[in-house]
Amino acid sequence: MKIILSPAKKMKINTEEACLGMPVFMRNTEQIMKEIQKLSYEEVKELWGCNDGIAKQNYERFAQMDLYHRLTPAILSYEGIAYQYMAPSVFEEGEFDYVQKNLRILSAFYGVLKPMDGVTPYRLEMQAKAKIEGTSNLYEYWGNQIYQEILDDSRTILNLASKEYSKSIEKYLQPEDIYITCVFGELSGEKVVQKGVYAKMARGEMVRFMAEHRIQDPEEIKQFDRLGYHFDSERSDDREYIFVKFS
Repeated sequence: MKIILSPAKKMKINTEEACLGMPVFMRNTEQIMKEIQKLSYEEVKELWGCNDGIAKQNYERFAQMDLYHRLTPAILSYEGIAYQYMAPSVFEEGEFDYVQKNLRILSAFYGVLKPMDGVTPYRLEMQAKAKIEGTSNLYEYWGNQIYQEILDDSRTILNLASKEYSKSIEKYLQPEDIYITCVFGELSGEKVVQKGVYAKMARGEMVRFMAEHRIQDPEEIKQFDRLGYHFDSERSDDREYIFVKFS
């Protein structure tokens, strides 16, 4: 089973922790980097859709970027809410082994990352309309490479990623694939409403829960009961696991 998770926009450098490898699609990453380095400041600011402070920081990052030195393990580099609640910095050894084997971080820049792959800070979202090697956007550029890299012999994928990232593999799914999406929400009448920040918190907690229990069978994640969430068997099906928080 493979677990997929989105990256985070905010990143840090921690060169004290050793990386265990390099991302699998480095040729692609080098190509994306070179194309972005050709763009003007105004062009990349529009591509990123951010304010001047963030644009300046990341424009300088790309100008000086070194993909092979002063790297940080991916799981320790991302600082978003999901990663804060996952809290990988306090994982025990067996938990690191579990996520290294089972967790895959999707990335517009790197494609697919194992948790301990070495990365450098960057800014690039999958939905950005970056035209690389004649393609019109990054979904087209990556094609089915991300899906093919994630798939293992079990053909089971647990989706904890946002729609922006999960759609990079969903169009390539085959009938024999087992693809389960976790939804974390609250009831509004009879409808389950998923709120962005709380969903991100729960996704991080779910990775931690799975690592602590070394979960290999998706059935076992139905026991998840953190942050007030509980599995809702009536609203769930084989392809969508609904976890509801009651106020």
